[in-house]
Amino acid sequence: MTIDLTQFHDAFFEESFEALDSMEAALLKLDIGAPEPELINTIFRVAHSIKGGSATFGFSDIASFTHSCETLLDELRSGGMQVSLEISDLLLKTVDVMRAMLRSTQSKQPLDMQRVSDIQFDVELMIAQKNKAPAKPATVAPAAVAPPPALAPAPVSVAPAGDSLAGRSVAPAPVVAAVAKHWEISFRPYRELFARGNDPLRMMRELAELGELKVEVDTSALPAFADLDAQSCYLAWKLELAGNVAEDAIKQVFEWAEGDCDLELRLVGAETTAAPVVDAATASAPTEVAASNIVADAILSGNTPAAEEPKHEPAAPAATAAAPTAAPTLTAVPSAKQDASIGAVGDSGSIRVSVEKIDELMNTVGELVITQAMLSQLGAVLEGTNAEKLRAGLAQLERNTRELQESVMRVRMLPISFVFSRFPRMVRDIAQRLGKQIDLKLTGEQTELDKTVLEKIGDPLVHLVRNSIDHGIEMPDVRIAAGKGAAGTVHLDACHRGGNIAVEVSDDGGGLDKDRILAKARQRGLVGQNDVLTDDQIHDLIFLPGFSTAEKTTDLSGRGVGMDVVRRNVKELGGKIELRSERGKGSRFIITLPLTLAIVDGQSVAVGSETYIIPLISIVESMRLKETSISRLSGHNEVFSFRGDYLPIIRLHELFGIEPRARALHEGLVVIAEGDGRRVGLFVDDLLGQQQVVIKSLEANYGHVEGVSGATILGDGSVALILDVAGIIQAASMRAAA
Repeated sequence: MTIDLTQFHDAFFEESFEALDSMEAALLKLDIGAPEPELINTIFRVAHSIKGGSATFGFSDIASFTHSCETLLDELRSGGMQVSLEISDLLLKTVDVMRAMLRSTQSKQPLDMQRVSDIQFDVELMIAQKNKAPAKPATVAPAAVAPPPALAPAPVSVAPAGDSLAGRSVAPAPVVAAVAKHWEISFRPYRELFARGNDPLRMMRELAELGELKVEVDTSALPAFADLDAQSCYLAWKLELAGNVAEDAIKQVFEWAEGDCDLELRLVGAETTAAPVVDAATASAPTEVAASNIVADAILSGNTPAAEEPKHEPAAPAATAAAPTAAPTLTAVPSAKQDASIGAVGDSGSIRVSVEKIDELMNTVGELVITQAMLSQLGAVLEGTNAEKLRAGLAQLERNTRELQESVMRVRMLPISFVFSRFPRMVRDIAQRLGKQIDLKLTGEQTELDKTVLEKIGDPLVHLVRNSIDHGIEMPDVRIAAGKGAAGTVHLDACHRGGNIAVEVSDDGGGLDKDRILAKARQRGLVGQNDVLTDDQIHDLIFLPGFSTAEKTTDLSGRGVGMDVVRRNVKELGGKIELRSERGKGSRFIITLPLTLAIVDGQSVAVGSETYIIPLISIVESMRLKETSISRLSGHNEVFSFRGDYLPIIRLHELFGIEPRARALHEGLVVIAEGDGRRVGLFVDDLLGQQQVVIKSLEANYGHVEGVSGATILGDGSVALILDVAGIIQAASMRAAA
């Protein structure tokens, strides 16, 4: 039976991208010269997992590249090399290359293999150059090269990978006390084990970190030398692992070999064994060896005499006399940090579900909400003995429906840390390029918002952070001259405000230069020479397409694109952006967004016989106008006074061609709404109430309508259009200009 591995590709790519994100985050946390061992282990595990998975699925280029990275990381784990800034930068480049290779393979698009080869060469060169300045000089005592029988009196003690024995005396094994339990492991790989990117030697090292390990190699399947295939595995191993080790921790070591080997685990109960007492003469001749060489010799050779007593067996036939007669036995010293670094691997408690299924569930719940609203309206007018019972049941149904709706919405909610996690690397790279010192501060990373909003807010935040670094934060000497610290701060914060989420990007840089912005706007003819603008109006100029105050164009700024894209993207999400700046102290960009694009909190308004929904996030306030506060300009344009400013009035019944109940402005109501940085008064007949409505796409079911962002179904079954305030302002402006 042949298994189609392509069905697992999507899961592999998704998990690999997530793993690379965690690898990048761990690399950015590494302390140069004194890194945390667990961080290096995390980085190593990612490379190891991607290598094994890519080899399994036949992605040989990815497997080859990650194998080189894994080798470098293994040197860092074992202490053979020290973490330096050069190595950290190189490993970050390998993350970029691995990500590009995965994306290319996933989309079946060509890849710049020259870049891959260059980085892989740099990695292998870094490994090769380690011998020029080794971390600790390794010395080999004469006893280490003595004939094998010299090792017979006592087993060799081996420290696990990561605890180098170079230059250290290895004492004979002490008397073994009572062992709580030990595992007997039978590991019989299939021939294609190596082709899948697995390394038995590294597996043994990882097992040695879990507890006291004894290894016995089985060479019975080893063919004659002429018949050997370098890509095939002919060896098998019998292992004994002593110590309080969880079964899941052992299985994790063999995780990527699953399906490429026969693996049997057997737990043996408590045993008490006593090692033979070694005499002083033997103990006085310590042996100095490198741990990796001992493990390699023990695993890959079958002619090293065992430390235990030989077993007396009948003589073998002459045909088999050349076969190895004794298997190597090692005693591995468990790591002192074993309990802190290794834990049982339990159930993650989560499953992967496609977004399409969640969207279907969300739509079904939306229909249920509409049906529940219809039933509630019907129950409100019923009379009779059972009417009260029915209304009580409908009230309970409403509560349950709302809970179900909120539960489904929470499934789509993800922490904004998924977006924030990209910025430490970006800030680090840009700061190095510009020669600036920048501290990035992240708060509110666990604030949750809808997955769709999360995916679309990333690009605007990238523009804002780049803008803060390039334009906001000054050079170190300028900051010091201004009485500031040499390092500037860029702060990303997220929090809930009412029914919305606020994302703030701030810096302690120089702030906006209003005079320079105004001069540039006048130079381009955007503002008249004698026009007097408020601070907010000057700040709004930076959001105009093509506007830039940069003196020269670079790959970071100067082209006048970015801030207009930020405002447009935020507007498409139904949000708004505010800017606050103080010269010499810094700037703050505050983005306010809805938690989800599937449901909107809105104000129902009546215009004639129709009902419209205005999103609450766009509403400033509502008021009834007095005749004396209304002014008419040339043509049919009407304005009214509002807090020291004059706002235009848009009659919705004229815009949508509806017969209204009230034509005089003082007879109806005006809803002051804001869109695209402008405020207007929307004239309506009446306010019906606030409600949470499920958004239905109008374009998908009908077509694009200017000034309308979607539709919803009301409790009585009628359709209400959800207004797009920015679109209404634009449509009214075009209508007035016609």
